[in-house]
Amino acid sequence: MNRRMNLWGLLFGAGFGFVLAGAQLHEYDTIHAMLRLDEPDVFLLMGAAIATSLPLLWVLERRRVRTLYGGTLTLSRSRPQRHHVVGGALFGTGWAVAGTCPAPSLAMVSSGAVLGLVAIAGLFAGLHLRDVHVRRAPADSDGEHRALPVPVAAR
Repeated sequence: MNRRMNLWGLLFGAGFGFVLAGAQLHEYDTIHAMLRLDEPDVFLLMGAAIATSLPLLWVLERRRVRTLYGGTLTLSRSRPQRHHVVGGALFGTGWAVAGTCPAPSLAMVSSGAVLGLVAIAGLFAGLHLRDVHVRRAPADSDGEHRALPVPVAAR
């Protein structure tokens, strides 16, 4: 099962990468034109993704669809809080400065843009900081910040 899931993940990830590259979302100039509100294409693409996924996820959750891991699909819900705004501001600032976000940075590297490696290094640094933050979070967190499993070597 694990090998098959990895293959499906690779296929969908590669397909997603081709869509990103085809929409030129791995191009620095495309992102900056969007952030300057010169081109609405990226916003329209994001809007189409949200308009497609929201009703689909709602239907799948109501039908209690089982995930590939065997659990029931359950979406996390929370009210907007300060950490959402701070996280969004940090993500947006990084997006504006780097001209990319997680998936397009991989497409940047695959297209030969070596500066995508800087963005990827920033992604891993951010993931590490998030893990540190989650480990320090109180046990009665808001539900979004679940405890991370402790690595075997750290026990």
